[in-house]
Amino acid sequence: MKVHDVNRGIQRSKKGRRVGRGLGSGRGKTAGRGHKGQRSNPGYGALPIFQGGTMPLVRRIPKRGFHNAFALTVVTVNVADLERRFENGEEVTPESLAAKSLVKVRYDVLKILGNGELTKKLKVSAHRFSESAKEKIEKAGGEVTVLAGKVPCEVKKKQKRQQKAATAEKA
Repeated sequence: MKVHDVNRGIQRSKKGRRVGRGLGSGRGKTAGRGHKGQRSNPGYGALPIFQGGTMPLVRRIPKRGFHNAFALTVVTVNVADLERRFENGEEVTPESLAAKSLVKVRYDVLKILGNGELTKKLKVSAHRFSESAKEKIEKAGGEVTVLAGKVPCEVKKKQKRQQKAATAEKA
């Protein structure tokens, strides 16, 4: 094999095969689907788990637990991490935590936990605080600011209705 043979035949966007274009094309008449049978019919599409009428393995295996698709993703940071990464008098925000690589994933809620000791005076902003974290930050002379979290859909709907009612009264 030579270097110029490595990428031979590899195309970025390959054209699809045009089937059912006459007998001379090699894929005419039945268009590669064979004669009769379920798969030859137009509109056929079996699920990827289909096992020829047998109960699929996916459905035979017992299911355990529960996954809440609507649950908020909570990221936690300990007071000890703040002590280690921030200087005295600095402001701790979600952006500054990301800049200092304390939070590396996407999240909905940032919670500060009270694991460790804090001696520096910090102004900490987060969505939630544990009681011990709040106590330690304030004891060190720092300040705690609770950020607004995600607003539930029902609350947004209620606010929208109130705004409509207020504009209707003005008009």
